[in-house]
Amino acid sequence: MVGNATLELVQLTKSYSGTVAVNAIDLKIPEGRYCCLLGPSGCGKTSTLRMIAGHEAATSGDILIGNSVITQLPPAQRGTAMMFQSYALFPHLSVLDNVAFALKMRGVEKAERHEKAQKLLALVAMEGYAQRLPAQLSGGQQQRVALARALITEPRILLLDEPLSALDPFLRIRMRAELKRLQRELGITFVHVTHSQEEAMALADIAVIMNNGKIEQQGHPRDIFNEPRTEFVAKFMGGHNVVVTPNGKVAVRADKLLLSRPQDAGSGPMVAGTIIEVEYQGTYVQVSIATGSSGDLAAQISEHEFDAAPWTIGVPVVASWDPAQAHSLT
Repeated sequence: MVGNATLELVQLTKSYSGTVAVNAIDLKIPEGRYCCLLGPSGCGKTSTLRMIAGHEAATSGDILIGNSVITQLPPAQRGTAMMFQSYALFPHLSVLDNVAFALKMRGVEKAERHEKAQKLLALVAMEGYAQRLPAQLSGGQQQRVALARALITEPRILLLDEPLSALDPFLRIRMRAELKRLQRELGITFVHVTHSQEEAMALADIAVIMNNGKIEQQGHPRDIFNEPRTEFVAKFMGGHNVVVTPNGKVAVRADKLLLSRPQDAGSGPMVAGTIIEVEYQGTYVQVSIATGSSGDLAAQISEHEFDAAPWTIGVPVVASWDPAQAHSLT
């Protein structure tokens, strides 16, 4: 397979003993993009990734890379490589031999495969650890080795199964930046499964929000965050209130919700309620409001605004919003 490495899923379906895990999804990822499959546990994102890799057989539908249908090909012939959540390094092999392992299986001479492995270790800033065993490495170092090992076959598409989930928060942010840097430098497509909205927002050119085996919404993360199409997407992405209005449900970002005392309320869409929680979040204060009919709402207000007119628990409040800032939900 050469040339165009666009990844396309056509009516891709996976069933396990009659239970549909992935339900006839269509997805097209242009070459050289960073795509995050995002959703809660059981939404079908990992099954989708494993079908692309060839580790799970598709029940129906097709997988294409460029113009080539790869649905029935074994993993080694697909032009993809998988980086597993557990890293799955061989404990008895050195870092260098772990990275070079796939080339050894292909019959590549030792000197040649070690030379290539050394170059990849340099790419992930691990060249000084070539003779160590995996047990002698930190979690972040093991991840870098696993990444180099996945890249040694020169895949056209790199598949990543929650690669940052085992790292502590500080290291997760560092490695997130490393993944984005590598993807830009290599110019290949990354397909990254995560349940973290923050991770997807930071990394993805294309975010694919999945729920119950289907794609709820796809697009640039910023577009999805600012214009969620469904109640599920609005709630899952966070930072939104779902409000019931006479014309149906709308999503209003928490930082676009305006708070006023009942006697100061103006006109336009609004909901009355009571303050039930006030939480300082550093750059803003989050105020939670019980409304009854519309459930609990959240408003994010600046420190300056809060200090000028503090809110306390138990105080009545009116939450309002500019209709232009609300997005209708299906």
